[in-house]
Amino acid sequence: MKKSLEKPMFGLVAALVAAVAAPVHANIIISEVAPYASGNTVYAADWFELTNTGSSAVNITGWKVDDNSNSFASSLALRGVSSIAAGQSVIFLESNASGTNDSSINSGFKSAWFGTNIPAGLVIGNYGGSGIGLSTSGDAVNIYNSGGSLITNISFDASTTGKSFDNTAGLVGNVTQLSAVGINGAFNAFNGTEIGSPGLVSAVPEPESFALMLAGLGLIGAVARKRQH
Repeated sequence: MKKSLEKPMFGLVAALVAAVAAPVHANIIISEVAPYASGNTVYAADWFELTNTGSSAVNITGWKVDDNSNSFASSLALRGVSSIAAGQSVIFLESNASGTNDSSINSGFKSAWFGTNIPAGLVIGNYGGSGIGLSTSGDAVNIYNSGGSLITNISFDASTTGKSFDNTAGLVGNVTQLSAVGINGAFNAFNGTEIGSPGLVSAVPEPESFALMLAGLGLIGAVARKRQH
């Protein structure tokens, strides 16, 4: 009788351990946004950053961005990046609709932020077209998947020139924290006029990973105690 009780318990433990080991659904956050940049930098392009805080890559093919019109119908395609790896941060720079000036804008951004010391693995995508432009007086960033479902969004009030909004915390809704040197990886840009951490956010394990692990450990402990009786 004792063995018949132990077998289902150990089967459940094995299932939990497998669940803990398996990748959990990745979570995309808007980790940083610089609405001041189109009118106050040499590269003349607003930008935002998406970070994958999950444990598996996310395919973002067909994903789009909109501002505070909050409309998938008005949104613009994210281009140049098809997937965001686990723990990766990707920058998206505003360009024109056709993408003909993507290369020059991206090059100007890299020079302004990093000079000639471009970080290995830095990934930049673009978006562009009519109807979307991040306002320095307050605006929003909405990210949609290819089917039109809202993935995540943030809003922000008036920006401060040279300081991006830091949303490393992954908040959804209004973001007020400005980037500060030494906080969440923020640094002084090579151009000496900007502070932020483009492309440098490190992802953290999702809460559900810890929940599964704790559940599995708790069940293993329960089985061990049962075997002692």
